[in-house]
Amino acid sequence: MCFCILTANWSAKGGMKAQQLIGVEGFVNTSEEDLAEILTQLHHRYPKARASYIVKNRWLVHRLKPLLSLPPTEAREWLVKNALGIGYKEASHFLRNVGVEDLAILDRHVLSLMRDYGLIDSVPKSLTKQRYLSLEALLEEEARCFGETPGKFDLYLWYFVKKTVEK
Repeated sequence: MCFCILTANWSAKGGMKAQQLIGVEGFVNTSEEDLAEILTQLHHRYPKARASYIVKNRWLVHRLKPLLSLPPTEAREWLVKNALGIGYKEASHFLRNVGVEDLAILDRHVLSLMRDYGLIDSVPKSLTKQRYLSLEALLEEEARCFGETPGKFDLYLWYFVKKTVEK
């Protein structure tokens, strides 16, 4: 969860570096001020906000595993509603990273490909819940044409653009 909070508007490489430096115990026990200082040293774009989200989301630690027994869309809705700093993209990212493949991560790379291949006219500057879900439905339809889940398909698209999968 901390990785997904950190990588929003940052980078996967930065998030992995932060994970290695801070560690699981650090995310659970380090003060907000110390987390912000570490993130500042790593050149995070929003060190204070992300440190605050991590600390304020600590109450979620023992509630995350039971989410996996919920239908994926319900689990995502719960995360969006209850986790500070988590929107649809980040909630989908977290769930995919723990094995849920039925949701798509609609980042700018995937949205750009959707535009380039005529699925959408333009890449939206921001995504409301309704817009995210309608774009996800379009991508899911394409994924099914290839016999894939939305989560696996968007990962293929990510790799197609980036030529790497960091995490």
